[in-house]
Amino acid sequence: MVYTLSRVGLFAVALAVLYLTGLRDLFWLLVAAFLISGLASYVLLSGQRDEVSKAIARRRESRGDR
Repeated sequence: MVYTLSRVGLFAVALAVLYLTGLRDLFWLLVAAFLISGLASYVLLSGQRDEVSKAIARRRESRGDR
């Protein structure tokens, strides 16, 4: 849940910064915010992403899934 909220927060920040810098076309604003937040989350949230994947793997192992 924290990882997802962090991703949404990064998207919102990127959207706000781009809007304030003058990007007003909605389509390009959303595309640019999506790309920037994706790159930022790849760098800034790598530790959280690793923890989420470990938790999923533990859950699958405990249920016996492959």
